[in-house]
Amino acid sequence: MSNYRGIFPGTFTMGNVVCGFLAILSAFEGNVTTACWLVILAAFLDALDGKIARLSGGASRFGVELDSLADFLSFGVAPAVIVYSIKLSALGKWGWLISVVYIMAASYRLARFNLLADTEEKKDFVGLPVPVAAVVLVSFIIFSYEFWGELRYGQLLVSMIILFAFLMVSQVRYDTLPERFDTTERRIKLGVLLLAGAAIIFRPRLLLFPFSASYILFGIVREFYRLFHRSVGRVTGRPYRRRRNDRKSDHGQ
Repeated sequence: MSNYRGIFPGTFTMGNVVCGFLAILSAFEGNVTTACWLVILAAFLDALDGKIARLSGGASRFGVELDSLADFLSFGVAPAVIVYSIKLSALGKWGWLISVVYIMAASYRLARFNLLADTEEKKDFVGLPVPVAAVVLVSFIIFSYEFWGELRYGQLLVSMIILFAFLMVSQVRYDTLPERFDTTERRIKLGVLLLAGAAIIFRPRLLLFPFSASYILFGIVREFYRLFHRSVGRVTGRPYRRRRNDRKSDHGQ
């Protein structure tokens, strides 16, 4: 019976694959916003498959590898194709070079995650998660079409895809969703997530981008804050004292 426990979460993973492939086809056909929504749907399915695998007892090494392959297609290749079709193609060789760098960064990030998946419990992601990077890119395109009826500030889109490629291979830490909410800090995170989720459901075209982008900005600001205090500690002779969470996440996802 245990051999069949992985079928149900695997169905969501395969749905992720299908969404990624359809997103690429839609981008080729010029249906950019449809392609963007397919990436977001893939992210929703990706968020579900891991939870369902743990609840059903169907988590396995095979499932981890399959999930990474699906993520590479839906959140690595598909966003690069979408951004290339709508903006980067006008940049000539620089356009495809930026797309290739983003895809390479996504593949590196996913491979590193798989390599460290069996290590001790993680309190933070190390490096920007690939699905988050993809969601922010496509949600900006949706936001732009909803607000202006066309893509505006294309330079910002190009800057984001370059920045996200760097963040994916960096050591910048990002919060994970806690499995338990038994502390005040975790309850606050849950409350923020619930409020953000309710707001996004109310106006997804306009609010998904700013809320998802704020997650990335928070990680960057927190990393600068950490580096600042570490530098001050070196100057004053008082070493930077890492939080317990930081020490546990040195080999994070």
